Amino acid sequence: SRYGVKSRTIIREIESQQRLRHPCPQCGQKSVQRKSTSIWECSKCGNVFAGGAYLPETPSGVAAERILKGPSGEKTPVEEESL
Repeated sequence: SRYGVKSRTIIREIESQQRLRHPCPQCGQKSVQRKSTSIWECSKCGNVFAGGAYLPETPSGVAAERILKGPSGEKTPVEEESL
């Protein structure tokens, strides 16, 4: 075998996540599939959008969206438990 066990396991994990059906940001159905590199399409509503190369939402994209939304003022269940 080639390229080492660690590299192959990392690739296997990434590709298994990539092939799953993801929720659509427009209709909410779990029907988004990868069309090509960074292009994702919902089979239910036909929404085509750009995302990450392997996942529709990247960790940095999620963080940026959270910053843009700003503080909502609502307490999350985790915050309520700690009080």
